[in-house]
Amino acid sequence: MRGLTFPFPLWLVTCLAGTITAADPAPKQAAYVVVLGVAQDAGYPQAGCRRACCQAVWQAPDKSKQVACLAIVDPKDGERWLLDCTPDFRQQLRRLDELAPNPNSPGLNGILLTHAHMGHYTGLLHLGREAMGARGVPVYAMPRMRQFLLTQGPWEQLAKLQQIDVRKLAAGHALQLNARIQIVPFLVPHRDEYSETVGFRIQGPSRTIIYLPDIDKWERWQVRIEDVLATADVAYLDGTFFDGNELPGRDMSQIPHPFIVESMRRFRALPLKERNKIRFIHANHTNPILTPDSPARAAVQAAGHHVAEQGERFGL
Repeated sequence: MRGLTFPFPLWLVTCLAGTITAADPAPKQAAYVVVLGVAQDAGYPQAGCRRACCQAVWQAPDKSKQVACLAIVDPKDGERWLLDCTPDFRQQLRRLDELAPNPNSPGLNGILLTHAHMGHYTGLLHLGREAMGARGVPVYAMPRMRQFLLTQGPWEQLAKLQQIDVRKLAAGHALQLNARIQIVPFLVPHRDEYSETVGFRIQGPSRTIIYLPDIDKWERWQVRIEDVLATADVAYLDGTFFDGNELPGRDMSQIPHPFIVESMRRFRALPLKERNKIRFIHANHTNPILTPDSPARAAVQAAGHHVAEQGERFGL
């Protein structure tokens, strides 16, 4: 199994005292992270779903959820970065423009990709000549992901036409976004048909946030997730499925994720302060945590955890 490719203590940080329990609006000029989407790759509701989990949302579009995505915003210089570029890029860019206006189009200082599954990079198509016709948007990717973008159509056309500038990421190496924010990718096991998979550690002046929307099982990672959690103030973790009963007729071993019930069992011995850092994200359309008054969400909250919400933000 692959884990972090650098000595783990090198990226230990001093966390702020106290427990973060809700969205934390930053002061006017403070950098922050904002959640632009919380759903699994196919969104919520999902195409073709006629089950009860989606039917109510088709009839009430305001209850829909967009694909998992974070934005990093530094109002001081009007800088903005996306973590992943989803099929919901149009709506998410619009929402980001409302939250943190930038006069340029698309007004992004960079896009950082976790891996090559459909919900995490296919929004790049909106930067192409059939759409925005962007110029030189920095797209940061790990070696296999970068090679995939540079050699496989239609992605290679974006690079050839200089609509995106595909730049290198390296596991365990900090990328300095600006004078007060850096981000470190770390490798995790997750199928990896076309690329490796990473999570991100976002380090601001005062806080550290973990973004890990996709991993197989916690036990398949050489790094203990508890050790990662100890270095963070907030951790957005893979909450794709609540349990193994959501997709009857599907072999769940072919789409491995830590079930939320497994994660809750694993974390239950941790102090409340540690459990309280966790915000489950990347929920499949079948996942009952997407329903606010569901027993599943109540169980998550009773365990001391949270469900990520679109629009919530945390200061860095």
